[in-house]
Amino acid sequence: MITRITGVLVAVSDVAATIRIGGFEYEVLIPDLVRRQLSPRINDEISLRTIEYLDGNPQQGRLIPRIVGFTCDAEKEFFELFCSVDGVGVKKALRAMVRPVREVAEAIEEQDVKTLSTLPGVGPAVAERIIAKLRRKMTKFALMIAASVPAGEEGTSDLMSEAYEALLSVGHSPSDARDRLETVMATRRRFKSVEDILAEIYQRQRSS
Repeated sequence: MITRITGVLVAVSDVAATIRIGGFEYEVLIPDLVRRQLSPRINDEISLRTIEYLDGNPQQGRLIPRIVGFTCDAEKEFFELFCSVDGVGVKKALRAMVRPVREVAEAIEEQDVKTLSTLPGVGPAVAERIIAKLRRKMTKFALMIAASVPAGEEGTSDLMSEAYEALLSVGHSPSDARDRLETVMATRRRFKSVEDILAEIYQRQRSS
């Protein structure tokens, strides 16, 4: 299974990126949120995290292997979760992912059917199923802390997720909890425990 592809970005269309590796060119399907990131990088060397699936009708024996690409592990993991919802699948997920992962994750977490229903191919019924299945799995995507954590400090992401859950448990709204954690992360301090993070948050609250 191909899990990463690295090469020169030759072209980007609405639905795919063409990547040259040696004497070969590969078509990699991409959602719109990835297309926007890649469009300015024609002729650059890029690296995409990938998943593979078989497209076609198995009963007719017409199955074509496809590769789907993402700029980071978080996008890939979110996409796979999104595909797991009944009535979604790879093709619908590719069409639907037009907004940043964080925004979609926030909408799922806050049970915002109206916002989710604006995604292409996602009506109210599918939005309800997405929320029912994924709402409790969206914390790290809604925070998207991992992308800002320096190498060697991956544990910080887990601490932030735990601190987020702690803030929710004492009555903070999801958006308020995210705002408070983002303020703390902006200090670039290293925290050893959830208690240290919460102490910093409430110390800032008292001094503001």
